[in-house]
Amino acid sequence: MASPELGGGAGSYDFHLRSLSAASRDSAAAADPASDPNLLQSVRRVCEMCREAKDARDEMVARAFPVMSKLFQRCAAAPIQAVASTGVLLLTILQFFLDFGEAVLHDADGSLKIFFRSCLSREFADPVVAERTLEFLVANKTKILSSFPTLIPQFYPLLLKLIASNGERLEKKFLEMLPLMMSAGSFLPLFLSLMDLPMLVVALEKVERSSGTLIGSSIATIQKSAAPEMLLALMDEAYTGSTIEDSRGNSGSDDSSPLDLADPMFLDLLKDENDGIAAKHWISPTVSSTLQAAVNSPQSDRLKQSLEMAPRFLSLYFAIALRDVNDSLLCALIPVVMSRYAAMFPDKVFSFEVRKRLSDFILAAFQRSPDIIAVLKKPITDRLGEAHDNPAKTELALHLCWAIGEHGAGGVNRKDVARELFENLELLLYENLATSRLGLSQEPGFDSMGASSRKSSQARLLCFVVTAIAKLATCHSELLPRARVSLAKVARSRTSDRRVWQRACDYLGLMNEPAICLSVLGSSTAQGNGPGIVNWCEGGTKMVAHVPFYLLAEQKGPPFHDFSFADLLPAE
Repeated sequence: MASPELGGGAGSYDFHLRSLSAASRDSAAAADPASDPNLLQSVRRVCEMCREAKDARDEMVARAFPVMSKLFQRCAAAPIQAVASTGVLLLTILQFFLDFGEAVLHDADGSLKIFFRSCLSREFADPVVAERTLEFLVANKTKILSSFPTLIPQFYPLLLKLIASNGERLEKKFLEMLPLMMSAGSFLPLFLSLMDLPMLVVALEKVERSSGTLIGSSIATIQKSAAPEMLLALMDEAYTGSTIEDSRGNSGSDDSSPLDLADPMFLDLLKDENDGIAAKHWISPTVSSTLQAAVNSPQSDRLKQSLEMAPRFLSLYFAIALRDVNDSLLCALIPVVMSRYAAMFPDKVFSFEVRKRLSDFILAAFQRSPDIIAVLKKPITDRLGEAHDNPAKTELALHLCWAIGEHGAGGVNRKDVARELFENLELLLYENLATSRLGLSQEPGFDSMGASSRKSSQARLLCFVVTAIAKLATCHSELLPRARVSLAKVARSRTSDRRVWQRACDYLGLMNEPAICLSVLGSSTAQGNGPGIVNWCEGGTKMVAHVPFYLLAEQKGPPFHDFSFADLLPAE
């Protein structure tokens, strides 16, 4: 006697299979195959019965697979004018392929790509399809990572459009997927895409105003490019600091004009697939007009949410990069990070949050691998030369100066690199001393408040430069004579800021006590050993007696201070 579930009654396996088979053959339903609400229910019931079956499982899967495959192809090929969404139905069939593909020797890679290209590219803005897509990817991420590792890195731009359209409601699920988007081919462009998430929202809203709803039609127009040549040029830019010539034509566009999908900015932002080339749309004239229109108009809820989400996405991206990525990719990423330090969506809170994460990442990468400083000598010196272009570039120069001194330009064996970086620091110091003597408050075009702010920024930069010079000379003793000359010029300068003057005098005094100088100013990643040298990182395990007495000025009797050594030493 046949099992009730396999019998011919309503709700049985054969009943649902006949319904699906009829739907896959019905030519009248070809224009809108997902319009029958019972179709999805039948697919789900067939999947459930196959999972629950024991003895007849292989037979049931073998009978269902041809019907599922034909129905999938029909739904994927549904015309753009179809009213019903096929996304949820296709995802349910895809789950069947992933669960039982091995039993029928079916490789689901092609089916997954068909779903992304034919369905998700049109329905990414549909909140139901977007949520079900992320749920599907999260539920199957282990299988996707092991069997289809290139799938998510290839289609991450489409997933970014999905989160840009649907906002914080799907943020938690998107964060679970973000690590799967990172691969050798997507690592660099993914960073730029995360940085430009607010710009993507602006572009999507421009499409929406120009062409109507985002649901139902693919808006991406991807031009073919010479990917191998551009990748080589990108690596050259990363390691040498040179720029890539952009041969594409740029067309201006303002917010009220019809959308020009041939514009390079929109080609970069609205693409569905990762082509392996870093975005260059910030050099497009369209950016300034588009940003101006976005800044002058009230921010939409989607834009506000993207400005809050993007820094959180970058935090996770950088954490994964520092944990899992090799030094070669870090060397390629850091120059791109530096180039975008002053180029981002002009929202004050967003800019502050993103720049904090960019600088923290750069310093953490140098701390992990100090040799990177030597490899990236050219991009670093270029950024030092741009220190006064704008406040953001000044802030970046401060961090780079600190890193150069803290890590001894890459280590004690990097003497040639240290000398070149030292010369750049000298140049930066002397240029600032010359301008401070001229008196910035007297420059035309600056009001008193602007001049005062700029003077304070210059003094802060000089403090970092002076410290970097002293630390670099402490690590590389052959630079000591030149460092004494540089610091003496600052100490003799009567127009220097008091803070800069005090630092220069302090460092000159420290250099007369080499052991103490090495303990205080020595590189944290190349600490020496010897009498009077204190490794402060080990201070938590040392007694006061381990500290050389002349560091305490041979004080006797009760402590002359109201703090303990625990206040000075790094916490565990």
